[in-house]
Amino acid sequence: MKRLEGKIAVVTGANSGIGLATAKKFVDQGAYVFITGRRQKELDEAAKEIGKNVTIVQGDVSNLKDLDRLYEVVKKEKGHIDILFANAGVIEMAPIGSITEEQFDKTFDINVKGVLFTVQKALPLFVDGGSIILNASIVSSIGMPSMSVYSATKAAVRSFARCWTVDLKPRKIRVNVVSPGPIDTPGVNNMGGSKEENQKMKDQLAASVPLGRFGTSEEIANAVAFLGSNESSFVTGIELFVDGGMAQV
Repeated sequence: MKRLEGKIAVVTGANSGIGLATAKKFVDQGAYVFITGRRQKELDEAAKEIGKNVTIVQGDVSNLKDLDRLYEVVKKEKGHIDILFANAGVIEMAPIGSITEEQFDKTFDINVKGVLFTVQKALPLFVDGGSIILNASIVSSIGMPSMSVYSATKAAVRSFARCWTVDLKPRKIRVNVVSPGPIDTPGVNNMGGSKEENQKMKDQLAASVPLGRFGTSEEIANAVAFLGSNESSFVTGIELFVDGGMAQV
């Protein structure tokens, strides 16, 4: 039997990158997945790539009505949730002195408000003993230039996991965080500047990783699948770094 056989999973921000890789991994391991993202065309393409056992629901996690619609579909089609990967997030770089109110609001709305209500609105459908995984980042633990707003949102996500682990203790729902290091995703390839500037930044980041490279979305998906499975049944409240050692040494 596959380790996620018969499980019902929800993955936000699953139209590309880590979210898509995780949705594919969940299905490969026997789960049925509901995926959501802001762009319908990319969601359609993601569903084709996943191939089976998937339902797409277009929506923005910072829009509470969109989240209600997502969970209405889940309730109608499957009736419950076993695993939730709150993955959706954005990154916009700006040093202190150049941060705008618009950037701040957008980043916190998606990365903090979105995560909070993605989880809270899922709870009525969650089975006792289920697993919630939040996507944070190593930037909540180390200082990096031009990332103060993004880093603050990921620190909030880490705090959520600690508090929700206690809040959900009576239901034995586990809450854990996966914190990726530099991962080769479409978002990283479009963080700003020219193609040459972006590549220079990526080269500098790779050089600071003890393993000497960027990670892959599939490597994060492997960690998330572990946290969603019964193999991690005595693991809750943790931050699992998948970072090639970048924040560890």
